[in-house]
Amino acid sequence: MKTKPLLIVLAVFVFLVGLFFLGSHLVKNENQNLKNTDLIHSPNSMRKGSEKASVVVTEFFDPECESCREFQPYLNSLLNDYDGRIKLVLRYAPFHTNSIFAVKILEAAREQNQYWETLQVLYKFQPDWGSHDHPRPELIWGYLNSLDLDINKLKVDMESERIKNLIDNDIKAGKSLGVYATPTFFVNGKMVSEFGPVYLRTAIEEALKQSSN
Repeated sequence: MKTKPLLIVLAVFVFLVGLFFLGSHLVKNENQNLKNTDLIHSPNSMRKGSEKASVVVTEFFDPECESCREFQPYLNSLLNDYDGRIKLVLRYAPFHTNSIFAVKILEAAREQNQYWETLQVLYKFQPDWGSHDHPRPELIWGYLNSLDLDINKLKVDMESERIKNLIDNDIKAGKSLGVYATPTFFVNGKMVSEFGPVYLRTAIEEALKQSSN
């Protein structure tokens, strides 16, 4: 007669243990998401779009990366399509030989409020200065003459401690998040595991639905 109560006690015990491990797993995942969010949303990163946007698209990119160059027009179209609802945050993953040099120029141009214009110039002429067969990063200086930049000031600013720290922090964050190729996208802290316009748009749509619930 004592067997049945004992089985009930054991069943309750197993159920409670299961709940404990499930709760621990959920907490662990939530803490990991919070950790990832801190890594992804650097306050020092360049950004575009509404600060009130419910969805944040973070791109780890390399200005010498051909895929990043090809993806840029699509990112601009996404910002237009989801105007006010998404924000783009740019972070660096300088994997190519001359990309840190280009990043320094970008960030120094930011000091003169010419970041986006400089990025456009770098992408436009990337096949020349960033050629795989014969890269010539020194050509960038000539391309920048089309912009309203103080080149002498830029050359000083690009060696600043701020820029060095920003690049170092982005590289460390990318490694921690498992960024091994560019461009790599995160939408509200979650990596978009498949590469391509369709996958990025789908991730944005899902994040918008979640934010409206």
